[in-house]
Amino acid sequence: MKGIAMPDRSATPSRVPQLDRLLGLADAAAPARTAVVHPVDAVSLEGAVEAARIGLIEPILVGPRSRIVRAAEDAGIDISALPIENVEHSHAAAETACRLARSGAVEALMKGSLHTDELLGAVVDRSQGLRTDRRMSHVFIMDVPTYPRPLFISDAAINISPDLAAKADIVRNAIDCARALGVGMPRVALLAAVETVHASMPATLDAAALCKMADRGQITGGILDGPLAFDNAVSPEAAERKGIRSPVAGAADILIVPDIESGNMMAKQLFYLAGAESAGIVMGARVPIMLTSRADGRMSRLASAAAALLVARRRREGLNNEDRPA
Repeated sequence: MKGIAMPDRSATPSRVPQLDRLLGLADAAAPARTAVVHPVDAVSLEGAVEAARIGLIEPILVGPRSRIVRAAEDAGIDISALPIENVEHSHAAAETACRLARSGAVEALMKGSLHTDELLGAVVDRSQGLRTDRRMSHVFIMDVPTYPRPLFISDAAINISPDLAAKADIVRNAIDCARALGVGMPRVALLAAVETVHASMPATLDAAALCKMADRGQITGGILDGPLAFDNAVSPEAAERKGIRSPVAGAADILIVPDIESGNMMAKQLFYLAGAESAGIVMGARVPIMLTSRADGRMSRLASAAAALLVARRRREGLNNEDRPA
């Protein structure tokens, strides 16, 4: 999804890239104890070892010991100081990582060389997984060179066509993520094709309902507005032309998309056409989950680890009391 040529940012030396800022926020925090699930290739091992080297995680490698050691030897990676939880295969690795998280032995998960569905299947298991009373959702943390602040997009990876209840949890998870990453009162734009409510457009009805839920204290910690079209969510000029008066319009921190298709297309457009970089984590489980992939670059992997660390630190401090086991 990534791996694109990034633009030369040397022309704007005063701009601090948002993923660098994210790493800076994590610098003072104690590393997060992290289960690295089935790291049996060079890419997943390199990501875990570098994140450990710079103090973002304390990894426990969970998978077949022989395959992990062989992958490290083939890639010339020293893992002699890292503990290994030896299991037979990837499915057992996912289950064991969940067990470690349930027991408090780790406070984050990092995906290694296994399918996302396999890892999340273990996470959502009702008896042995990491469910809470929240719907799980993915949050992209985007650094878009043309936007003056980090941009959080959700959900572009897990929930296919969320209903109103799921969208409420998606909003809550995104707010928790943004607040953990230093956004004090995030501005949440509930996206649709238009900025007015139409009975024939369900996304506009959901947006209006979510705003009323926030008015009644059912969603807290952020400022919601919607429906908003993408242009008047991120462009002050577009909002002004439409006559929209709102603390969110033109200055959104969080973009809540109507469904996975619109979110996926939006994220990829920002990657490929706007030179964006991103981190990403899954929220709503007992611990944050890093869904790194082979296509992710070094900065994306490290920034995802930093985001998970900051979310884990916030939970250590007891600031997400609403995340209770289901």
